[in-house]
Amino acid sequence: MTRIIDRRACARRRVRAAACVLALSLSALAAAPAAQAQVRGTPQTSSQGGVNVKVTPRPPAPGATRWDFAVVLDTHSQELADDLTQTATLVTDDGRQMKPSAWTGAGPGGHHREGVLSFPAPDPVPGGFELRLSRPGESTVRVLRWKPGGS
Repeated sequence: MTRIIDRRACARRRVRAAACVLALSLSALAAAPAAQAQVRGTPQTSSQGGVNVKVTPRPPAPGATRWDFAVVLDTHSQELADDLTQTATLVTDDGRQMKPSAWTGAGPGGHHREGVLSFPAPDPVPGGFELRLSRPGESTVRVLRWKPGGS
């Protein structure tokens, strides 16, 4: 009789342990979309010197090697000859600084440029980050910030 009780107690402990592991696994899975929502963020804009810049981060896919940002530059006053791969820097909330690895989109010139600025994917994905843009002819660096929670 004692062995039957011991087996039942042992089985109950195993079921409780499995339930705890399952609960922890599910909470980790639930946290992943929350981290991506932080990264997704809303578009940030900057207007200075007659040039409007709009940047929207795209969430990196799990295991991704790059992190993409949709960028739009608009003006009616000057040519947009920026080389964003040279003048942009991504800074994470823990101090990591990264230079872009690629620009895919409209080439230099004109009054409207649109494309995707790609960076090496940071690991771990930061909660907050900023994109710094140094534009030719502008005395101050533009800083676009995203904080945890997608703002």
